[in-house]
Amino acid sequence: MKSITYLLSSILVAIVVACLATPASAQATRTWVSGVGDDANPCSRTAPCKTFAGAISKTAAGGEINCIDPGGFGGVTITKSMTIACEDVEAGVLNASVNGIIVNALATDIIVLRGLDIDSATAGPGLNGIRFLAGAALHVEDCVIRDNTAAAPNGNGILFAPSGAAELYVSNSFITGNNDGIHIQPTAGGVAKVIIENSTIENNNLAGVKADGTSNTGGSNTTIVNSSVSGNTNAGISIFNPAGGR
Repeated sequence: MKSITYLLSSILVAIVVACLATPASAQATRTWVSGVGDDANPCSRTAPCKTFAGAISKTAAGGEINCIDPGGFGGVTITKSMTIACEDVEAGVLNASVNGIIVNALATDIIVLRGLDIDSATAGPGLNGIRFLAGAALHVEDCVIRDNTAAAPNGNGILFAPSGAAELYVSNSFITGNNDGIHIQPTAGGVAKVIIENSTIENNNLAGVKADGTSNTGGSNTTIVNSSVSGNTNAGISIFNPAGGR
């Protein structure tokens, strides 16, 4: 009888532990951040996280991070399909001396960034507002990206440097005060398709949009529609295609 009682007690303990562990490891399809949140929270609507980096580990692939109120939510590295949507609030990403957002996802992943203010401010020249390394597509919508002025090959509002076939869509965005506003430079055999719509890319220190074929054998295709590319110091649109590039 004691053996049976002990066995039942052990089973009950195991069940309780499993039930307690499950919520901690689960990932939600929608999470939340707030200027007064805490990354120790589960990132729910009523218990939001403080930063994008804190929320992303609690957000399932294909899920979405939303902002409840204005705040500075920090930089983040995205490695899976993800939407960060904060178009109705002031969602700051301060990236002094670092990259603001890095995208290094799988070849099938789609990432959407909406309503972000990515700014290196005066604390140090930002490396890149957004640095794209890998993924299927990146959508940058209703964003402001400014003041990234670190030394080349950094210092770009957006550095789009896919190692495989990838697409970049920029719409309704304002990109200013960087070295290059958008720098397109696929690596190795990477192929870049870029569409820029209804955006303003102005007063950057070098080029507004630069397509660079250095060390690339895949090539790139860029389309600019209903956009202003003006006031950039060296060139509005620059295409650099050395021997071996496409």
